[in-house]
Amino acid sequence: MSNTVTGAPDAATTLEQANRSTQARSWNKQDTTWVISLFGTAVGAGILFLPINAGMGGFWPLVVMALLVGPMTYLAHRGLARFVLSSKNPNADITQVVEEHFGVGAGKLITLLYFFAIYPIVLIYGVGITNTVESFMVNQLQMSAPPRWILSIVLIMGMMSVMLAGEKLMLKVTEFLVYPLIAILAGISLYLIPDWTGAALSQVPSAKDFATTLWLTIPVLVFSFNHSPAISSFALAQRRDYGDNAVAKSDAILKRTAMILLGFVMFFVFSCVMSLTPAQLAEAKSQNIAVLSYLANQHASPVISYFGPLVAFVAIVSSFFGHYLGAREGLKGMIVQNMSKSGKTPNTKKVEMFIIAFFILTLWAVAVINPSILGMIESLGGPIIATILFLMPMYAIKRVPAMAKYQGQISNVFVATMGLIAISAILYQLF
Repeated sequence: MSNTVTGAPDAATTLEQANRSTQARSWNKQDTTWVISLFGTAVGAGILFLPINAGMGGFWPLVVMALLVGPMTYLAHRGLARFVLSSKNPNADITQVVEEHFGVGAGKLITLLYFFAIYPIVLIYGVGITNTVESFMVNQLQMSAPPRWILSIVLIMGMMSVMLAGEKLMLKVTEFLVYPLIAILAGISLYLIPDWTGAALSQVPSAKDFATTLWLTIPVLVFSFNHSPAISSFALAQRRDYGDNAVAKSDAILKRTAMILLGFVMFFVFSCVMSLTPAQLAEAKSQNIAVLSYLANQHASPVISYFGPLVAFVAIVSSFFGHYLGAREGLKGMIVQNMSKSGKTPNTKKVEMFIIAFFILTLWAVAVINPSILGMIESLGGPIIATILFLMPMYAIKRVPAMAKYQGQISNVFVATMGLIAISAILYQLF
């Protein structure tokens, strides 16, 4: 009798696990939606400067970058997702997983760094969306823009309202935005083909220049393909939906995300670089303008002058969602850790309300002030993002028993090496 009673839940659990295992192996619409959402997080406004930064050294270093960036993107994000999924607690986000594996002190430090690496990027998007819409209204629509303090709060509340409505609406809106972004990127890449020249091909750098170009461009590639701020929320969603099969499912989704990013982004980069000479790329860099703005000025093309701001708008909004998820998680982690240390029980609803108010007010204030220092803050956040994305999961594989099963893979050495190269290049450029 007791065997029957105790066996019943086991049979039900086994059936549920079998169902989840089958679902994890098959591909569904929700998985595609996550691929699109992670793509949207990665393709921020940075992609508009990527052809200039990556193409300055000519065509041949770009070929090596294209070979490296796919494995770099997939393996680093896979490591971070596996790190989040290594927790005993099925609901633990990245800040709680760090505390569980490395102790309270390390947990607080990483949570603090994680927040201050992502939060400035969220602020940059608040400024960027205001500037993009204001410029479009004045230059393309030939109308006077409303006062900056009104325009910025309307745009910020629009983006925030999608996040407040929940994960499902955020994924739907991202999907709605990113499909046109993919289409426009592919369209512009194809549109530029008739303008391709051999100027970039003819520039063959010396071995030293080749290596230096590659070294200094790796951080640009890391951040142009970076979707780490959304990885913690993404991994938790996979665990909720697929249980023990979450690792296999997240691996599959991240692999497709990396492939789509590589295909569309690098085709766009190659097409831009092939249609401009190295001297023109240097001029675009000195003017500090996005590649589409430079191309529009060169060609007087209505297609590019119209689609340029649209790409910027869609890229900023879709990337804002993923970065907001990461920044919100970091801030919540800090608040909960400090309250728990003081012996207080956090009131989840009050904490959430404070976080929402904090983001709206700070985003609005910075968008109205419109500072130019934010680029520097983003570059300072660079080493932190590279450390969390590339090095922390590899360190955990060495030190954490729950991740020991991933030891001995050559991919671990590759990820750690690329992380160290990225960090060294960022620090070199800073100092």
